[in-house]
Amino acid sequence: MLEVAKRANVALSTVSYALNGTRPVSEETRQRIWQAMSELGYQPHALARGLASRRSHIIALLFPALPRGFGATELEFVTGAAEAAQNRGYHLVLWPTEMHGVTELQQLIRQSLVDGVLVMEVRLSDERIDLLQQIGVPFSMIGRPSIATDMDFVDIDFEQTTRDAVAYLVGLGHRQIAFLNHAEEAYNAGYGPSVRTAASFEQVITAAGLTPISRFCGDTALAGQEVFEELIQAHPDVTALATMNERATVGVMQAAAARGWTIPDDLSVVSLVSSPRVAEMTLPPLTALTPPSADLGRLGVEMLIAQLEEVDHQLVQQLRPCRLVVRGSTGPAPDPASRAHQGSAPPRASSD
Repeated sequence: MLEVAKRANVALSTVSYALNGTRPVSEETRQRIWQAMSELGYQPHALARGLASRRSHIIALLFPALPRGFGATELEFVTGAAEAAQNRGYHLVLWPTEMHGVTELQQLIRQSLVDGVLVMEVRLSDERIDLLQQIGVPFSMIGRPSIATDMDFVDIDFEQTTRDAVAYLVGLGHRQIAFLNHAEEAYNAGYGPSVRTAASFEQVITAAGLTPISRFCGDTALAGQEVFEELIQAHPDVTALATMNERATVGVMQAAAARGWTIPDDLSVVSLVSSPRVAEMTLPPLTALTPPSADLGRLGVEMLIAQLEEVDHQLVQQLRPCRLVVRGSTGPAPDPASRAHQGSAPPRASSD
């Protein structure tokens, strides 16, 4: 540190302040110090910094281990958060907590292993949020509970996203539009995206003078096949499907093909909250409402660091809509009668 101070032409204490954040240092001075560190190949010892400053410069990202696993869309949120933390001199650790498993979270925080917490996959009533408030640990959220007074959060505007999806399909002439949600267990547990999107779909469809048709579905391709078959048996005139379930959407497209249907000639499919990486993997590529995943991850981290470092922190609460990207899975509404000659799907292979 003495060599860094000499090369940057600052006091040793200034180098210490720049590294541990205990006192403000001008941006110009901070840049000189980092440049000197780079030239000298100096790397501060994280544990030593933590002991000296009582700060670990580590942020925990709480992402529960969901049954559907960790996919490409979720990864974009995490990547954006990790890059933002690194750019601000912090480390991001992924903590795959269970929805009800707060014991480990309590130990993590009380042992001062992290400075703050970024929470994802938020439920309308979330034990993790209650615990963080009780302990008094700084936290921000990607998502939000039903009551988010005095809490920093960024979230997808699920209501606007659903309106955009329905308006697009109605504009193509579709009048029989169904919604495919996540599993009923997620909805009953108060998983925010599932609950908010379902409520918005019913409201928007009803306002358009149409009949809401919704189904819960497990997060697998096989579940998508099964639910789609049941849906079409019950509502054979459905010509468009808005899905909130990436993994099941693949099964829907497989089941439609097994019936002899062509997408989008016989059925249009719009995927809600899907990354381009996922949407472009299907055949045809999915029309999707794409979330600003990396930006939300970055904003979540920046809000948290602002709590940790700013004296007069300003509350941040933002909703961001998804962007409609039209690809090959949507088209004008077909005549349902034209599909009648194609019959039902052949028996599916066993899942074993």
